[in-house]
Amino acid sequence: MLGSPWFDASVLGVLGLLIGSFLNVVIYRLPLMLEAQWKTECAELSGQEAASAEAFNLMTPRSRCPSCGHAIHWYENIPLLSYVALRGKCSACAASIRIRYPVVELTTGALFFYCGWKWGLTPTAGVWSGFAAALLVLSLIDWDTTLLPDDITLPLLWAGLIAAAVQWTSVPLLASLWGAVAGYVSLWLIYWAFKLITGKEGMGYGDFKLYAVLGAWFGWQALVPIILMASVVGAIVGIAMKFSTGLREGGYVPFGPFLGGAGLLAMVFGPAALLGFFGL
Repeated sequence: MLGSPWFDASVLGVLGLLIGSFLNVVIYRLPLMLEAQWKTECAELSGQEAASAEAFNLMTPRSRCPSCGHAIHWYENIPLLSYVALRGKCSACAASIRIRYPVVELTTGALFFYCGWKWGLTPTAGVWSGFAAALLVLSLIDWDTTLLPDDITLPLLWAGLIAAAVQWTSVPLLASLWGAVAGYVSLWLIYWAFKLITGKEGMGYGDFKLYAVLGAWFGWQALVPIILMASVVGAIVGIAMKFSTGLREGGYVPFGPFLGGAGLLAMVFGPAALLGFFGL
């Protein structure tokens, strides 16, 4: 039925599946694009001629099988359906397709479905869907590379402030502004305190910016429950990885995915529910 919660949620859910397919491209290609950009800038600064390379961006070249180089046809790239039809294998070489691809599509679809169910086909649902998609991308890029690209975090920060200013979220602009300030400054202070005491860096500057993003979207009042949830889950995962020898070289576990996960939980359940989880 047009205008019903099920209709609105279904429309956004299908859109989320399609966008989720594109998010897989962003997660894989954006770090490579940034690396190439940094190499070019370093070459220019050192007076060297930058090496020419084929066009590589979010649109070019076409997606290919990493095992055999088979160019993926459009009908092999339909969210979820193609993975099921291909039985999780490349049609050319039968190499396994990473399960992450359909999981990202399904997760994005589910998050968009939730936004459509809660807010309908409204600007509010649109901005929160965009927030969820960006947070998912940031979390997975950080997990893979320990990078939180400014290309996503900074626009997302401004989007949170603008959404508050035009009242597309329920967060007052002043609470959003101070949330961004408090989020950045609090982790910045913790970073320097840890570094002065131990001589080591406990987190990256991208974490400050991501926490500022969450402050902008949820307001300063939500920062404590979000950091509590992120810290507890991060500690549990880190300990589990240590005992399973799953830690990467240097024993480093990126904090961004846990901040991102806490942000998504805050969007779905509300910041107060995160405090309730700890009995506070």
